[in-house]
Amino acid sequence: MSNAIETMLERALGAVLAGDQALREALDELPAAIYVTDADGVITYFNPACIDFTGRRPEVGADRWCVTWRLLTNAGEFLPHDECPMAVAINTQRPIRGVTAVAERPDGTRVNFRPYPTPIFDKDGKFAGAVNILEDVTDEVRAEDFRAQARRCRRLATAVADDFAADTLSRMAEEYEAKAVELLGHKRFANSDGDGDGMDQARAPTPGVNAPDAVVGVPRL
Repeated sequence: MSNAIETMLERALGAVLAGDQALREALDELPAAIYVTDADGVITYFNPACIDFTGRRPEVGADRWCVTWRLLTNAGEFLPHDECPMAVAINTQRPIRGVTAVAERPDGTRVNFRPYPTPIFDKDGKFAGAVNILEDVTDEVRAEDFRAQARRCRRLATAVADDFAADTLSRMAEEYEAKAVELLGHKRFANSDGDGDGMDQARAPTPGVNAPDAVVGVPRL
């Protein structure tokens, strides 16, 4: 979790637990999409960034589990809202980490995101609901696709016998790497020789099934 996301999450938890309107209004100014639910998963608050993120205005008191219009896994499969990471976090009363998914807007556009669903407990330790931050990772996904293309080109370049074909494939790999660098920066994407596609699972882990880094300790504030 980045420092910026961690700071926003702490601020959101503090605002919800304080119950002060002035603090809740502070969430409206945050750039990331943030929303809050009650213990049953019903939306009780969302900030303006949710509207831009989802392409719709969520309905407080009506929408449940998530503010998005439609959810998909990274593989493009339909993901019901009652199976989304926020639903899992609420039903298990445990924060979910290390997953990504795809949100589809009413106009058909899509955004890859990483959620941070986190249960809320009152001062007596009673489960009171959850807060979620939706981090847009679309550029990260696109950059990883370019890196994967670069790796394939380099593997093919070493396998072909024709020097011209090998040179062409090497230049293609460099172009893909340059596109990745342009999206997210030189230090992170200059080396594309790593293995794997680097993407997290899209569907939240099933309770009781081991998933490294998927669940972290429950905060009690």
